[in-house]
Amino acid sequence: MARRPLPRILTDSASLARSREIARTAADSASDVFHPLITISRGLGRLAAAGRQRWDATPKDRRGPLFFSVAACALAVAVVPYGPLLAAISMMGAAAWAGRDRSAAKSGPGEAQKERLQGLYEALVPYFSADGDPSPLYSHGGDWEQAFTEYGFDESGRLERLQLKYPAYFTDGEDQSRDRIEQVLHAKSGRGREYHFAWDEAANQLVLSVLGALPTDIAAQRFVTSPGETVLGFTDPDSVHRTLPVLQGEETQDAPPVLWRTGQRSTEPHLLVLGQPGTGGTTLLRSIALQALAEGDVLVIDGTGTGEFACLAGRSGVLGVESGLAGALATLEWAAHETERRLISANRARQAGRSAPEDTRRPLWIIVDRPTTLAHLAAAEGRDDPQLLLQMPLRHGGAANVTVVVAERCETAELLADAVRAHTRARVVLGPATADEVRSVLGAPPHTTPTADVPPGRGYARLGTGPVLRLQVPATPDPFDEETCEADRLAVMALLPERTVPLAASTSFTKAAPAADEAAPLGAQAATAQGGESVAVNGSEAAHVEGPLS
Repeated sequence: MARRPLPRILTDSASLARSREIARTAADSASDVFHPLITISRGLGRLAAAGRQRWDATPKDRRGPLFFSVAACALAVAVVPYGPLLAAISMMGAAAWAGRDRSAAKSGPGEAQKERLQGLYEALVPYFSADGDPSPLYSHGGDWEQAFTEYGFDESGRLERLQLKYPAYFTDGEDQSRDRIEQVLHAKSGRGREYHFAWDEAANQLVLSVLGALPTDIAAQRFVTSPGETVLGFTDPDSVHRTLPVLQGEETQDAPPVLWRTGQRSTEPHLLVLGQPGTGGTTLLRSIALQALAEGDVLVIDGTGTGEFACLAGRSGVLGVESGLAGALATLEWAAHETERRLISANRARQAGRSAPEDTRRPLWIIVDRPTTLAHLAAAEGRDDPQLLLQMPLRHGGAANVTVVVAERCETAELLADAVRAHTRARVVLGPATADEVRSVLGAPPHTTPTADVPPGRGYARLGTGPVLRLQVPATPDPFDEETCEADRLAVMALLPERTVPLAASTSFTKAAPAADEAAPLGAQAATAQGGESVAVNGSEAAHVEGPLS
């Protein structure tokens, strides 16, 4: 059976092209003719959606008066001469304005911006080019549009975002190669700002972006955290996957925190804070102490002797605030024996098939500020270094619910004991620091360019082997300081526990009883629990537990 040929209109390509052109022209003409109607229809839809959102946002107890007001206005318009006509004209005008096309045409960079991009491109040529490349992506006098896929400028004309491609043979896996590129981009893009560099080795792309300043108006407050979580500060929203509701100024905002998890299952049970004088190291220790008092006991060793922790003395849950060498040695010796006692009690309970005693599950925090100062005093008097007494809490504190926090200045960090360096896997560096200094403390370089001028409490944090995060410590000043802001002082005072020891005797090494308001000697409690011997320490008692160190 012979096949019938298709109609000529379906086989003639010229006819098909001409038909498509006629249809496209008719559609464009119809679009031009009906454009006002389309605009008004789109505007009416937007106005209706806005009215529906306003109605849904109105509380139910106010919807009746609102409906009555709208009905009264409509009735007034209906009785006014030419009222409905004027209302219709006004409605059409509002719909036309709301339905207008708001998509702005994409404009390219200006002449000054092109010169800046070309200069940046030329500066990268020595680093992204190689001899023998048949089609170099970077070459002198080349086209920057092939290498820079995305770019953005701020209102002042400064570069704030740049996405560039680089050759596959560039050694992007080496830190030195990355540092050179980041230094060039930092210098050519403008100093005085903090840049973030995101390297994508798989796609051979680098994204540069300008980071905004971290909020400095977040004061000390009760943070919504789980047991064992401590807020070190706040960071960039893209760096963490969690936010906390915080009181920022007079409004409640969601801020991304840097959470440090402690306890028996923590891989980073101890913290080391390094910084320059006046950069917020003591402020961070105060913030940690106030959070720790919510569910544990705190022992403070103030090596500076300036009374920065005097607000904690005599408070419920504060075992002691020592600033002298003799008191520091005695309290640290008690802390070592207390750690050993907890381990022995927990081990005996497990062997007997029971749960650990309650006093071993309550967290104990040992906060030490400037231990090298006490070490210098101990060496001058021929005594042992107080840092040696931290070996037991540092090595076995994780299993005994004992957490050690040490703060020291950067210039004396080399005087820290080996045990402090080895067992503090969570670290914070505060104040202005170069990338090499941050790398030496945290073990990894930051993905940002540190700036020379930073506010107090600003720095970087790294928990174990995690990423390096920007950090801003909550404002937790000394409430007894006369130069402290009144709002911040009241915020700190609101977090302090009730006083259980009179102010004149608050320097003694005591602890409030768990079920009573009167203070009881901690040494007596520990000695009673273990049947051991108690010794006097600065007019108070500290527990002494017999037994080998494990």
